[in-house]
Amino acid sequence: MHLDVVDLRNFYYRTALGRVAQRGIRERVTELWPPLPGQTVAGYGFAVPLLRPYLAEARRVIGLMPGPQGVMPWPFGEANVSVLCEDGAWPLATGFVDRLIVMHGLETSDDPALVLEEAHRVIGPGGRVLFIVPNRMGLWSRGDGTPFGHGRPYSIGQMEAELKRHGFTPERAMTALFSPPSVSRFWLRTSNFWEWMGRRAPWLAGGVLMVEASKQVFQPTRGGIGAIVRRPLRALEGLPAPAPVPRRGAETEALPHHEGVTGA
Repeated sequence: MHLDVVDLRNFYYRTALGRVAQRGIRERVTELWPPLPGQTVAGYGFAVPLLRPYLAEARRVIGLMPGPQGVMPWPFGEANVSVLCEDGAWPLATGFVDRLIVMHGLETSDDPALVLEEAHRVIGPGGRVLFIVPNRMGLWSRGDGTPFGHGRPYSIGQMEAELKRHGFTPERAMTALFSPPSVSRFWLRTSNFWEWMGRRAPWLAGGVLMVEASKQVFQPTRGGIGAIVRRPLRALEGLPAPAPVPRRGAETEALPHHEGVTGA
């Protein structure tokens, strides 16, 4: 079940822990995908906290918010780019998006297959999608005090297998949010240190899993009459051509007719 947009807004924009989570994830996203001019960047679920770095450079930025969650205008104080949609019906043309971020949109959906199918549809040639989901091994998925404590958490293996079933090629995976989901001043003040440490200590389990994937595109093959055999087999060369088989009844018609001969 999707979370409510008011609860998501309040967490990311009105709590210290939410701002820590926003900063930790967004820094990883911009490391993977630096803002580039001319791109169309979209986010599904509640990904708008991660889209702000792209507003200045991208050709278009679109925030897709699922109907059961609700929608809010974004960015604040500027022309709105967010739109309400359904899990399986995004108001985007096929192949329209260069970069897609899905956060709080897959693990909370009642039908995640629809989300994956739409994500695959809207990604254009050479495009990439980044799925950000609760990490099954992390601390953030073990309590309901943050949005990452709701829905289905994933492991890397589970996420990659799901993406392959829906036509994606997983490219790389990483984790973020290495400090615990605590409102203690100590953990909030040292969050940058733990993010730095987590990137250099692969044995630490981050609270969220980030999997980047590309769209599988298969090259069409020619068949039928248009097929060309470049190196035909020559195993039958030198053998005599087969004789034609007489039509059934032709031998009977060729026999001479004998008068006076009758059957017994």
